[in-house]
Amino acid sequence: MENLNFRKAARRQAKIKIGLLGCSGSGKSYSSLLLAHGLVGDWSKIAVIDSENSSADLYAHLGDYNVVPVTAPFTPEKYLEAIHLCLQYKMEAIVIDSMSHEWEYLVDAHSKMPGNTFQNWGKITPRHNAFVNGILQAPVHIIGTIRSKQDYVMSEKNGKQVPEKVGLKGITRDGMDYEMTIVFDIDTRHMAKVSKDRTNLFVNKPDFQISAETGKAIKDWCNINQAPQDVQPLEDISQQISSCKTLEGLYQLFNEQPEFQESHKEKFILQKEKIEFNQKLHSNGKFSNSTNSH
Repeated sequence: MENLNFRKAARRQAKIKIGLLGCSGSGKSYSSLLLAHGLVGDWSKIAVIDSENSSADLYAHLGDYNVVPVTAPFTPEKYLEAIHLCLQYKMEAIVIDSMSHEWEYLVDAHSKMPGNTFQNWGKITPRHNAFVNGILQAPVHIIGTIRSKQDYVMSEKNGKQVPEKVGLKGITRDGMDYEMTIVFDIDTRHMAKVSKDRTNLFVNKPDFQISAETGKAIKDWCNINQAPQDVQPLEDISQQISSCKTLEGLYQLFNEQPEFQESHKEKFILQKEKIEFNQKLHSNGKFSNSTNSH
């Protein structure tokens, strides 16, 4: 039977899953690296799963991050293997650039399957779900880029109608954005706006360029109220032990703080001996005073 854990909710346990959606040239790869660095503060703890033909190497000047090249066929199983490899190397943030290749592979694989289309999706969907679950359950921050289908609209500039490239629907399975904590839409000006934000950090904010400070803001949000209220810092528990004046109070503190019973065992014992000594001294003093009064 699986051993279950019971703990207080704490944001420090949260590992952010971020989607960056935009058309080619919008700056998804660059932005994802800046976000990752803001989140962990150490380039050596960042890995890029690169299915974009080594595009991750274009930004090597930013820092000493790691790259896991992925080549066709872009199966979900290959992405999962890459994620597990990053975890083995103790990475703290993983950039998947891009997640769209996984879905394009599955759509193509489905189109080549003989037989009933609906039944064939029943074979494809579990593979995609395993890919999504691998991302959600990974105990690290993950930033995934998603290509959007490109289109052009006519906009007026300097009194003239000129075509402007815009991004449309993301190339991934419908509902993928629901799985993410935050989804940024990035336009061709490299300006981002949030389309989903469970942190509420960027809701109703004007368009902006993603930077390392963006990742730092998300990290700070995760660290608010980092420790549950019923868990005391080490220096606080030491002070509480020293402040105990009765054995009953010391025993109560010991029982209420099981996580410190072993690490602060000597402090508990020393305080117990101190209380017992003071009680004995106080008792002897009372007896002496009582005797002298007669």
